[in-house]
Amino acid sequence: MEMVMNVAFPCRQQNVRNCTVGPATMRRFWNCVFFILSFLCNESFAQDENRVVFSFGAFQNVSVPENGSVQAVVTRIPTDVSFITLQFHSQHRNATLSYTRVPLPGFSLTASDTGLLSTLTPFQSWLSWFLLSPGGDNVDGAGVILPYTTQDPVPGACNTEFSLDIDPNVYLRYNIYETVITFAPANVGYARGANPPQCDTTMGAGTRWRLEYDIYQYFLPENDLSEQSLIVSLERVANVMSLRQHAKRLMTLNSNAPPMVSFSSIVGQGVIYSVIVRDPLLNTSAAYIPAHTYGCSFLSTLDNCGTLGRLSTKIFFTIAGFAGLFVCFFGHRFFKCELFCMGFAFSAFFFFVLITRTTILDYDIRLALTALIGTVGGVFLVMWWWRFGSVMACVMVVGLILGFLFASAIFFTPLGDLEVFRSDVVFWVTFGCFMVIVPILFVRWPREGNIITCGVAGGYAVVLAVNAYIYTSLAYMTLDVLKRFLNNNFNRAFISVPFQDIDFIMITVWVVLGVSGIVLQLYRERNRPFFPPSPYLMWRQERERRKTNVLDPSHHTPSFPARVTARLRQLTSRPEHTGERTPLLL
Repeated sequence: MEMVMNVAFPCRQQNVRNCTVGPATMRRFWNCVFFILSFLCNESFAQDENRVVFSFGAFQNVSVPENGSVQAVVTRIPTDVSFITLQFHSQHRNATLSYTRVPLPGFSLTASDTGLLSTLTPFQSWLSWFLLSPGGDNVDGAGVILPYTTQDPVPGACNTEFSLDIDPNVYLRYNIYETVITFAPANVGYARGANPPQCDTTMGAGTRWRLEYDIYQYFLPENDLSEQSLIVSLERVANVMSLRQHAKRLMTLNSNAPPMVSFSSIVGQGVIYSVIVRDPLLNTSAAYIPAHTYGCSFLSTLDNCGTLGRLSTKIFFTIAGFAGLFVCFFGHRFFKCELFCMGFAFSAFFFFVLITRTTILDYDIRLALTALIGTVGGVFLVMWWWRFGSVMACVMVVGLILGFLFASAIFFTPLGDLEVFRSDVVFWVTFGCFMVIVPILFVRWPREGNIITCGVAGGYAVVLAVNAYIYTSLAYMTLDVLKRFLNNNFNRAFISVPFQDIDFIMITVWVVLGVSGIVLQLYRERNRPFFPPSPYLMWRQERERRKTNVLDPSHHTPSFPARVTARLRQLTSRPEHTGERTPLLL
């Protein structure tokens, strides 16, 4: 303490009567005071708290004990730092991050991705928070502390919706259709000890309304649900610089836009969402606390992330995959089998949409009913061709399936994320136009179009079968359209999906199967009739031929109903004797 007094009051040593203490001297004095207080407080906390000392920008593994707490401490804070964020992430267990040892409403937050922002007083050089386990279990995760200067915008400082006074968190909710992120608006930066600028009083260039928000998305490795993969990925997107380097910027919101963005849910695929708030006037930025999701729950007793894929779904798409493989190489040759498969797919898709939108039946029941109606639809298409022999009507149905895949592939590209297609009217009109172009071309080249459909649709059925066991993004080419059918608000969702090694492999498999099937069938059918004749029409022609051609032995043969009636009479009536019987003479 003598050292502190000597540093703080050097005039006393010099016996100067009228002496004034400068700002630098006072700053050194308060730094010493805060250092002593922090030392004493840390010593008292160490008796009943687990302490973890953080360094700026370095991730620290933390294990929160059952019914215990961990004190997160950072010291030697530079004087140019105006505020600090602490973020803590676990894979699926919630942790409580609190300003106080005992969590209080408005001063703590519980989530698997949680963070707090603390503004600093003029001479503050250390800071601490508390991590607790709310569920009574050990929580393992990783945390990081990031500093920001006076000119950096303050994430969540204009919060009016969430519980924290300053809330830098990205809040995430999801269902099977979409994932929605929301966040609190930011404020412009301000110095230590200064009053924060008002959020909503004015809308000039010197207020928070000049700030802009960049929305980022980062995909984890496919089929990797490990905690280590998540932590490594979070380290890549924790701060502003690494987030811009590794993640994909999807869009930019201005301060007038609602702080909410929707994305297409990808079940089983890990995704990290984050936001960077930028100050265009000062060319500074700050990062919100990132949030992650797998589109599924690790704690669910049924269909959790570790056991994705129902048995019924695997059986359904496995059978569809084998049928698609057959159609890909032999569909046009076995025309009735092809029509059954195409009718099955056409009717099953629309019936599944109808029953899902109008009922609340269990998924397995809906899938069973879909398979039943698909079978009826396939039989109906075959019987339509068998009875009327209308090849063009059947080929139009086949062409609509290829048109559906064509339109889905177009909107699977970045074209589908254009703002104009957020309107359902514009989307469905454009989708329908792309879809009907293909059947129109079938009028001129029916056989070639039918064979191309066999190759493309059959190969894609194999891709869907593989997706039932190993995740691949190609399944979302049609699944996103199905989601838009089923969900009224899906037009607000971004549909970007990751393309990684398995996806390029499956694209190669699809192309190889489709091209091989098309070439093989075109070569094999080059000298055959365009389409096989209708069995019913052939039967009618044969019957007429038998009636008019008296030289044909079959002309004198009774008809099939007559033969059946005669046979029944023989079985039910007793033959009469026609004359006298003579015994056999030996």
